[in-house]
This record gives sequence, C-alpha cells and structure tokens, in this order.
Amino acid sequence: MMRILLFLATNLAVLLVASVTLRLLGVDSYLSDQGINFQSLLIFCFIFGMAGSMVSLFISKWMAKRSTGTVLIDTPSNATEKWLVDTVAELARDAGIKTPEVGIFPAQQSNAFATGWNKNDALVAVSAGLLNRMRPEEVRAVLAHEIGHVANGDMVTLALVQGVVNTFVMFFARVVAQLVDQFLRARSDGEGGLGFMGYFAVVMVAEIVFGIAASAIVAWFSRFREYRADAAGAKLAGSGAMINALTRLKAETELPDQMPDTLRAMAITKGQTRSLVERLFASHPPLDDRIRALKEAAYRQ
Repeated sequence: MMRILLFLATNLAVLLVASVTLRLLGVDSYLSDQGINFQSLLIFCFIFGMAGSMVSLFISKWMAKRSTGTVLIDTPSNATEKWLVDTVAELARDAGIKTPEVGIFPAQQSNAFATGWNKNDALVAVSAGLLNRMRPEEVRAVLAHEIGHVANGDMVTLALVQGVVNTFVMFFARVVAQLVDQFLRARSDGEGGLGFMGYFAVVMVAEIVFGIAASAIVAWFSRFREYRADAAGAKLAGSGAMINALTRLKAETELPDQMPDTLRAMAITKGQTRSLVERLFASHPPLDDRIRALKEAAYRQ
C-alpha cells in the first residue's frame, strides 16, 4: 500500500511541476492543424522525461530507508556499529567526499547499497547478513565499492541517463502515433484518423515497446558503473579484499534476492544472470566477469 501511495504521490508532483513549467514556456501544446511542432514536442518530452527521473533522485534516500527498513546509525550502540561508521568515514575521507549516512537493513542475504542525490549527501547501508557472514576486510571492500559509487557520482549520472532515455522514448512514441494517424487519414481522404483515444492508445503501446528497448541502454550503463565501482573499491580497500568479497557474494547468489527493485541498480550484487536476455537487461555484470576484470587490473599493475 505504501509503495502504491508513493508512486501516485510522485507522479502527481511530476505532473504538477511539469504542467506549470510547460505553460510558462508556452509549449503545452505540440499538436496543430499542420501536424507536430517538433521543437515543442521535444521540450515537452524532455521536461516530462527528466522530471520523473529527477524527482526519484531527490527522494532516493527517503525511498531507500522506507523500502528496505534501513535503520540509521546516529550513535553507535555496539562495537560493530562503531567500526562500521568509522570505516565509512575513513573510506569517504580517502575518496574525497563528505561522510555519507550509515545504516543497516534487515536482510539475511549479503548485500549493500548506496544512494542519494549528490556525492556529499548520500546514504550507504549494509545488510545484517553481510555483517554476520563476511570478514571485516571483506565488509570494508564492499563499503569501498559503495563509496566508489558515491564518489563517481553514479546516482546523478544514472538519473540523467534515465531522463534522456525517457525523453526519446516519449518523443518517438508520439511521432509514431502521429504517423499512424496521418496514414489512416490519407487512406480515408482526411475523414478517418486515430481520434483522441486511439492516438494515446498508440502512444502507450509505442512507449512500452521503445521503453523495453531503451532499458537495455540504461542496463548497459549500470553494468559499466559496477566495473568502475569495483575498481574504486579495489583502490580504497585493496584488490585482494575486493576480489574476496565478490567471491563470497558469488557463493550466495542462489539465495532469494531481498533487495527492492528500485534499489537493485545501486546494490553490490543482484545474483546470477544466465540467459542472453537476462544479461542484456541485467543491472549488474556477472560476478565471474567482475572478478576477472579485477584480477586482470591487478596483474597489469
């Protein structure tokens, strides 16, 4: 129920902000008797496409805390929590960023994630299972990986990529709908056409098709980020520790994945992907590939 309410509230906010902005810019209508005003359509799609992505970015920490049940460590209550906070602070200092908020979420699978709207206002959280099963040097490597995401600005760049992809999905979906409408009108000497409901039905179908194709682009970028975060983790915590942490994670990939869909792109692992289609749309590269890349980088040094 909370997830549905959050979805509706987010979309309502996006619609209100975008509608006011479009009216102020004078581009709230992109269809005319002469056809599509492509400049207005592109601005329309850019504002709507970027708005949803930016809103998600700005509320990412709040959403992460709510969806995972993350408990922030304001004042460490035991030695483990103190070590966790101190380690994150040390890694953040070495990476040249402000210390993120630190939290623990109640999942038995070893996992971790980082999120936040900028590198100096982030959240890094680890699962209870990771703390229970990994050695301290491996936990440190996982934290270094997440700090790498933050220092690389991955939350912002992923939001920007998603926003640009949204823009072109919306743009080309409406161009296709207009072409279909013009084709039907030409066949009926201007009498036919899609009509209001038909036009938006075609838009919705086209957005689904283009959206599926575009998600492969976003997934590719997400996989690229993982290699960069692994490299950053190896630099901060040592190649051996980073490789050992990924090897330990690989042994747990058969366990149920308890990470919410909205946070999987920022998690340390998402389990194994086997088929070609799964690999094409996976947010994370296979752990074997990540381990191999780290070993090759260590060998070249």
